[in-house]
Amino acid sequence: MRRQEVDYIFSQMLESHEGVSDLNFTVGKPLQVEAYGELMPVDMEPKIKKLTPYQTEVLALSLINANRRFTEHLLTMGSCDLSYFLGAKARFRVNIFSQSGNYSIVMRKLESKVPTINELDLPKVFRDIAMERNGIVMFTGATGTGKTTSLAAILEDINEKKSVHVITLEDPIEYQHSHKRATFNQRELGADFDSFAHGLRAALRQAPKVILVGEMRDRESVEIGLNAAETGHLVLTTIHTVDAGQTIGRVLGMFDTEEEKQVRIRLADTLRWVVCQRLLPKVGGGRVPAFEILRTNLRVKDSILHGESEGKTFYDIMQAGRTFGMTTFDDYIVGLYEAGLITEETAMGYASRKALVGRGIDTVKSARGEATTDIDKLEMDKAYNKSR
Repeated sequence: MRRQEVDYIFSQMLESHEGVSDLNFTVGKPLQVEAYGELMPVDMEPKIKKLTPYQTEVLALSLINANRRFTEHLLTMGSCDLSYFLGAKARFRVNIFSQSGNYSIVMRKLESKVPTINELDLPKVFRDIAMERNGIVMFTGATGTGKTTSLAAILEDINEKKSVHVITLEDPIEYQHSHKRATFNQRELGADFDSFAHGLRAALRQAPKVILVGEMRDRESVEIGLNAAETGHLVLTTIHTVDAGQTIGRVLGMFDTEEEKQVRIRLADTLRWVVCQRLLPKVGGGRVPAFEILRTNLRVKDSILHGESEGKTFYDIMQAGRTFGMTTFDDYIVGLYEAGLITEETAMGYASRKALVGRGIDTVKSARGEATTDIDKLEMDKAYNKSR
């Protein structure tokens, strides 16, 4: 398939709906885009009711463009990651993978403009994260919840305020930072380094003050990240976990039992923030982020060193630390509901502890003068216990 034909298809898909974030090519389905979190079919000429195995394979080969490394990854590991430029219109992060003997393709649209903390309306404590001089900051959440975008906003704040050397290790490069006060060197997995662990080890010899690691996937990368934080670097990274407590457990679980005590000591000394992120459907369309934020303090360090216990869980600490910028998902979700950004159904659906969110919603409703129950017209049974 010629480049012009491929670009035409991608352009038509991008323009088919508002808020397109992903292009999806799956055998047996029509061309699809993800718009505001929902998959939508795309109508174009000539019409494609169902993609055939041949069509997705031809498109996959066109994207790979005879690259030996991508071809080898696809054949040996079942998937490959690459990037694609659609002229000046858009950049994409592409994943090609096999399923049931066929090839599927998912293309994530990458934003060209680097967002700022103000533009994204992120919590004010994100500026405190940008002011950290050393340690580890972990962003967690499922794929597609906006972790990379939030990290890009923090790096942009650093770029505007600090004259430092920033190294990023990404897969692929999503936001291209211009040189402002900071100096950026952005490296891409596959093109500039072969693994995050090797790229991170090399970064320690490249005199950075700030290191962004796209993802800490294994024990080796975590080990080197701890070393970097201990030697005065600020390390920003992502991990796929659902909340702050699970994040600490995931890191500790990467090491052997006999190493756990030492790792707990190192993590307690170096961890600065854990930020968990989810995207919720917004009233009126679109999506709004919800955050869980854990900030290091003496109670957090004690829980890392000795484990969680009754009254000393990370959830308890975040609830008690609101004045220091900490929050649980549940408190943040109730705040979004109070602001009218999400519905009650959405709030309950994304809650970590539904009972707590339910009580929070009832408090908001009471303050508004709304009913907190659908039970009405209760009357005393006047005939109760009357003699017949």
